[in-house]
Amino acid sequence: MRKEYDFSQGKRGAVLPSPGKTRITIMLDDDVIEHFRAQAEAEGVGYQTMINSALRAAFEQPKTKKKDDEPLTVAKLRKVLREELHVS
Repeated sequence: MRKEYDFSQGKRGAVLPSPGKTRITIMLDDDVIEHFRAQAEAEGVGYQTMINSALRAAFEQPKTKKKDDEPLTVAKLRKVLREELHVS
């Protein structure tokens, strides 16, 4: 082992870049992190990998729009009230 090493040409960061991934800083609640860490330890995978999978599943789910999912507007409310008052 050398007595001195020259790090003048050294660069900070990951030794090997991960293609297709970007390093970010994100603030998450402690209970969320603990949940993913516990689940990851039980399954034998990394907790960051599990968080990534959960985020991916959230935006890859097919968005099926149901009639009940439509926002209630004033016009729709008036129509329903008129129908109900007319029936009574």
